[in-house]
Amino acid sequence: MPLTATRRALFAAPLAAPGLAFGQGMTRVRFTMDWAFQAPQSFGLVAREKGYFREAGLDVQIDRGQGSGGVPVALGGGSHDMGYADIAPTLRFLAEDPSRDVIAVAMLHDRSPLCIIARADGPIQTPKDMEGKRLAAPDFDAARQLFPAFARSAGIDMGKVNFISVQPPLREPMLVRRDVEGLTGSVQTSSIALVGLGVAQAQQKLFMYSDHGLDLYGGAILTTRRYLERNPEVVRKMVAALMRGFRDQLADPAGALEALKRAEPLTDVALERQRHDLMVQRMVLSDHVRANGLSQVSAERLQGNLDMVKSLFNLPGRVMANQAYTPDFLPPADQLRLPGGLA
Repeated sequence: MPLTATRRALFAAPLAAPGLAFGQGMTRVRFTMDWAFQAPQSFGLVAREKGYFREAGLDVQIDRGQGSGGVPVALGGGSHDMGYADIAPTLRFLAEDPSRDVIAVAMLHDRSPLCIIARADGPIQTPKDMEGKRLAAPDFDAARQLFPAFARSAGIDMGKVNFISVQPPLREPMLVRRDVEGLTGSVQTSSIALVGLGVAQAQQKLFMYSDHGLDLYGGAILTTRRYLERNPEVVRKMVAALMRGFRDQLADPAGALEALKRAEPLTDVALERQRHDLMVQRMVLSDHVRANGLSQVSAERLQGNLDMVKSLFNLPGRVMANQAYTPDFLPPADQLRLPGGLA
């Protein structure tokens, strides 16, 4: 059953007026991405460059991030009003303390980017082959943190997997040098990093968590209840503008990458096109999205995500799906359909 917009009255009137940009009558919004400006983040740049924020009366500051795990912390701490991040760290953030103030208001990716990558010519050809092998990952990597759930689903003996703790810049080079047999990470990050190091996608063996029993959602637009209760129309306009930018990115990847290049002149457009295509195929397109459109979140599926995180980390209490996501700020359904070439 999809989560439906049943609580619009709760957000019908702001409790306090949002801040206005000086001298322009524009509402200032501080938005943080999860990482550097790359293909997956270009939807925000498209929305800004095409004037979608300005049309809505919004003056939006878009900042790069330091990882998906930092976005709910930034929102809760008040340094930013809204943000974009993979949903998995946010679900853990909520499950650790259900009183924490963060909520998703749109889901861009129907499937999680979390994965394990090995070399196609290496000894890991099936999940079971990971036993007795070395996997490189930072301690805080979301795919590493959720690996026990992947292992349980795939029938892997966790006690036989050797994790090598590394800093993020060292992870992919270790696989290139064959110092490890595999790594955990996000597909749009690690796979393309390997391409940049000379290991083409055809030379990689991918094990997507979403293909092995972990039906996790992916990238989401986040804010806090405090902010959306005070600024419901701002959130509604932001979500509409961002989803418009995202659909434009899907319809015209080359145009989105031009916007990215203007924002980040050192962008390798060919590499980012591979990153974009990988994101679309592995994270955005699904039978569910083709049939129903973007951000049509199932309450049962999201609850399963939350309960898995709670069980995996032995956390107290239970976060309900409607505490983690609300559809109340989405634009009309016709504005959430996939562009014609992808539907």
